[in-house]
Amino acid sequence: MKIRDEAAEDGRVVGRQERRRRKLHDQLYETAIGLFVAQGYEATTMEQIAESADVARATVFNHFAQKVGFLEEWGVRRRARVAEILGAEHAEDLPVGDRLRRYLKEMGDLNVASRAETTVLMDASARYGNLLHDPSLETELARIVEQGRQRGEIRAGVDCDQAGQLLAACYFSTILRWIREEPAPFDLHQRFAGALDIILLGLLADRAHAGEP
Repeated sequence: MKIRDEAAEDGRVVGRQERRRRKLHDQLYETAIGLFVAQGYEATTMEQIAESADVARATVFNHFAQKVGFLEEWGVRRRARVAEILGAEHAEDLPVGDRLRRYLKEMGDLNVASRAETTVLMDASARYGNLLHDPSLETELARIVEQGRQRGEIRAGVDCDQAGQLLAACYFSTILRWIREEPAPFDLHQRFAGALDIILLGLLADRAHAGEP
C-alpha cells in the first residue's frame, strides 16, 4: 500500500511539473508572438522575450533553442487548431472536394481573424523560417487527397504527394500575396475557393483538349 501511495504521489509530482512546464512554454510563446507583432520579428531578441516574460534568458533557450522555433510552433498550432475544428465536425466524412474547401476555409478564417499577426509571422516564416520547405501542410493535404482516391473520388493516376505539394504551394503563395498590401488586396476566401476550383476541375473544357483518349 505504501509503495502504491508513493507511486501515486510521484505521478502527481510529475503531472504538476509537466503542467508548469507547459504553462511556461505557452507564456513564452504568447510573449514572443506579441513582441513580434508589436515591433517586428527582426527587431525582437531572445533577451527581450525573456525580460518581457520575467524569466532568465537561459529559460527561453530551454524551451526554444532558436528564435525561429517560435515561427515553427506558430504554424504547428494553426494546423492543430484547424484539425481540431474539422475533427469536431467529422469532416473526414465529407467528399474530398468539400473537405479540402472546409480545410482552406478554416485556415482562411484564422488568417483573416488575425491579419496583423499573420502578416508579421508569415512574412518572417518565409524570410527566416522553413516555410516553403516544411512538408507538414503538404503532407496533411496529400493525406486528404489519398483518402479521396481510396474512395474513388480522385482519379486513380493522380500522384497524391504531388497534389499535396500543389495545394500547399497554392495556399502559401496566396497568403504571401494577401499580406503584402494594406488593406488586403483581395478577399482571401474567394481566392482560395477559386484556386481550389481550378485545381479540382482543371483548366481545359474537356479531356479531348488535353490529348487524352
